[in-house]
Amino acid sequence: MIDLHVHTNCSDGTLTPTELVKRAAVKGVTTLAITDHDTIAGNEEALKEGVRLGVEVIPGVEVSIKIGEVGVHLLGYGLDFTTPRGLAAFNRLAVAREERLVRMVSRLNELGAPITSNEVKQLAGGEVIGRLHIAKVMMRRGFVPNLQSAFTQYLGKRGLAYVDRERLTPIGAIEVIKEMGGVAVMAHPGVLERELGEFPEDVVRELKDMGIGGIEAYYSRHSPEQTEAFSELAAKLGLFTTGGSDFHAPNPDGIELGRGYGDMRVPEECLVELKKAISNTRN
Repeated sequence: MIDLHVHTNCSDGTLTPTELVKRAAVKGVTTLAITDHDTIAGNEEALKEGVRLGVEVIPGVEVSIKIGEVGVHLLGYGLDFTTPRGLAAFNRLAVAREERLVRMVSRLNELGAPITSNEVKQLAGGEVIGRLHIAKVMMRRGFVPNLQSAFTQYLGKRGLAYVDRERLTPIGAIEVIKEMGGVAVMAHPGVLERELGEFPEDVVRELKDMGIGGIEAYYSRHSPEQTEAFSELAAKLGLFTTGGSDFHAPNPDGIELGRGYGDMRVPEECLVELKKAISNTRN
């Protein structure tokens, strides 16, 4: 099985890169791409464990961008995570996450929440800090009754303490991915379709003009009709297709590596075309 979209605790997953690759081996996943949000930190560890267990690991990333006011995610595959510009770009995003934490905690303090940035960092325990960690500290301090309340009232996009994340520009993100020897792919277009309320062909065309090479047509939350529609769009625009589960954490009733909700399968042809595109970028 192939899974080209998974997360570790270097972003918002729960498993370490080593644990994730071990789970992939147990579940029969033979090729795995590490695509943590706005960080390349987990790739080296995952590659080492992949060599040990015989699981092919493709170094990657999932980058948040905006096209106008529309939030879009790009997947980068085949990255050389030692390139200076790539390291600089993702180090800057790490600094921005830290600054975002401080600003959100400051807003919460103004609203009466008795929490500190240090508490959030301690709870994260070395993981990349996200809003979930802030929400857990808010619960621990009794400021909110549950995580849903924390996000609905304070940390969600319309929340009182929300601070938007810093993003690379669309062209900047694609250029960084290419400079690292990789290829850029539009992630889960069906998610964008639900948000827009319409088929996102115009966004895909705009991203193609900027330099993406493919679309993630196979995805846990895509219906069979969406998978077919995005595969047809890719063919029409001369893009290849990829696929992945978007696995974050072990959950008996949730998304599983390589299978999504049970019936997702990424065709071997997707991996062949992806490797061809990576090779072309490097040559």
